[in-house]
Amino acid sequence: MTRPFVLINMAMTADGKIATANRRISTFGSPRDQAHLHELRATADAVMCGARTADLGTVTLGNGGERYRRIRLRRGLTEFPLRVLVSGSGSLSHKALVFQQRSSPILVLTTERAAPRRLAALRAVADDVAVFGESELEVAVALRWLRTRWNVRRLLCEGGGDLNDALFRAGVVDELHLTICLFIFGGRTAPTIAEGKGRSKLMEAFPLRLRSRRRVGDELFLVFSAAHRGSDR
Repeated sequence: MTRPFVLINMAMTADGKIATANRRISTFGSPRDQAHLHELRATADAVMCGARTADLGTVTLGNGGERYRRIRLRRGLTEFPLRVLVSGSGSLSHKALVFQQRSSPILVLTTERAAPRRLAALRAVADDVAVFGESELEVAVALRWLRTRWNVRRLLCEGGGDLNDALFRAGVVDELHLTICLFIFGGRTAPTIAEGKGRSKLMEAFPLRLRSRRRVGDELFLVFSAAHRGSDR
């Protein structure tokens, strides 16, 4: 295996939004949805998110507390997952809350678009800063680096939409966990689970297979598998 098994976990409204149009509300799932997130983290060697998600001010990518710490240890994992932050331009704030929580190493993946001063600021607070690609993150190469350099076998991505889109376009998503919640946000500018460049043709769409569905209260918990697997695993 040359790259990690990649999972994406997202909660979305009934109209497919992951935040309000002004992005001020991005957490709206039930306590059960939050528990599901921590259950998935407890299976992963590393948790990944994009710069905009990390800059929200509440993101630490921790283990979810003592219960999940024990689960991780029983599974032979470290107490806390590695934390992977993706910022193509290096604009991720070095003052973000995630950098103030020193529970586990923090890795920053970026590109040559990142200015030297930004790289220097990130290297001062992160455990490793790696550059992959000129203007767009070379996802496949970055994932192979995570596998070989940091022994990441199972990687959980928690958004946002641009990062998810990059993973889908690279064809590296193995599993999608999707919670459908009880809201309609609306708004043309409200983000969805996959933003970025997207696809222009149906034949280019990333194919999924519904693996399971479960209703808890008024929320739906769906699990999809990739309908095809890449050759790099």
